[in-house]
This record gives sequence, C-alpha cells and structure tokens, in this order.
Amino acid sequence: MKTLIKLEITRTLRNKKFMFFSVLYPALLFVIIAGGASEKELVKGTDLTLPLLMMVSMASFGAITAVLVGASERIAKEREKGWVRQLRLTALPGRGYVGAKVASAAVVSLPSILVVFAVAAAVKHVRLDAWQWGALTGCIWAGSIVFAALGVALGYLVTGDAVRPVTFIVYFLLSILGGLWMPTATFPDWLQSIAKWMPTHAYAALGQAIEVGDAPHLKDVSLLAVYLVLFAGAAAMLYRKDTHKS
Repeated sequence: MKTLIKLEITRTLRNKKFMFFSVLYPALLFVIIAGGASEKELVKGTDLTLPLLMMVSMASFGAITAVLVGASERIAKEREKGWVRQLRLTALPGRGYVGAKVASAAVVSLPSILVVFAVAAAVKHVRLDAWQWGALTGCIWAGSIVFAALGVALGYLVTGDAVRPVTFIVYFLLSILGGLWMPTATFPDWLQSIAKWMPTHAYAALGQAIEVGDAPHLKDVSLLAVYLVLFAGAAAMLYRKDTHKS
C-alpha cells in the first residue's frame, strides 16, 4: 500500500494542470474577490470582514478541488482502463486502493490551504493568533475527507467519459450553494435555508468560527459527520458493486 501511495502522490504532483487549479487557482480567486475589499468593514450578517470570510472559503474550495475532482477522475479512468481490475488480482485490499487515492489528494490539499493563507496574509494583511492558524489548517484539512469520500463515490458511479462533467456540476453546485464564492448572507431567504444544509456551508463555517475566536459549532461538525457517513457508505456500496461486475 505504501508503494501505491508514493506512486499516486508522484503522479498527482506531476499533473501541472491539476496542481494549478487545486493549489494556485483558489489563491488567485481570493485576490480577485477580496483584493479590493475593506480590511475593517464587516460583511452583513457576519462578524468577519470579506478578506477573512473569503480566506476560509477559498482555502476550503482549494481543498475540495484537490480531493473531490482528483479522486473521482482518476478512479473512473482507471476503472475504464482496467487498472483497478488488475490491482484486485494483487494482495492489495480495496480499502488500500481507496486509501491511496485519498492520501495522494490530501498531500495536494494541504498546500492549497497554506497558499491561500499566505496570500491573504501578504495581500490583505490578515493577522490571527498562532493557535487560530493551526486550528484553521487542521480543521480545513481534516474536513476535506468528507469530500474525498464523495470523490471516491463519484469515481465508481460514472464512466471515464462522464466523470469530468458530472464531478464539475456537483463541485460547482456545492461551492456556490455552500457560500464559498459569495457570502450566504447575500442570498435570498429561501436560498439561505437551503445553503445552511450544504456540506460546503458547514465546512466553511468551521473555519469562520475559529476566525472569531470560537470553537467550531457542534451543528456544523455533526452535519459534516452525517455527510461523511453517507458519502463513505455510498463509496463502499459502489465499490462492492463494481467488484461484482469485474
């Protein structure tokens, strides 16, 4: 399993296009969205300025890009090429294959978080206590596992040709509805009522709570835990179904 993880990490780091969209693109979006925003004025309905709000949102967006898009596309294409079938003939258990995919994605998701933080500190002078930087990094990195499980499920659900459009539809809907690209306080009331149940909304809320000096709210942690169980359960079911087909 360790050998496969090293192979997956190497392949991921060599994919320049994927590295750009998962590591650099979120930081670029942060500059575009929050670059001209006030560093003191609070966003309506929140206790945060736009730079603080978007720093967590774009760090979360980058982590999701790494684990969701990366895992789903590679699994779907490897199923189509027969690579997954070949691995099943070895001593590697199914959980080892899935674990290698998640581990390689996690390696990329961490730099995407740190780059957004560095850009926010340099460009918009974001300043937090040391414990807040550490807690933000840990929560966003750990929370990305929820979306890694969704990526695995999508990888086993759709074919190699369909995986990219399907993944990007899910990816953009979750990002927009969860308020990663704009504060949900700007949404109409009916859309806000939907947004608060999105996993992306709860995911970003973890970091937003830390930014104001609080612990992540139990509701957000619980909601993410429920989504993790649902996504992981779907991934396990689809993996077993794919195994029987093989």
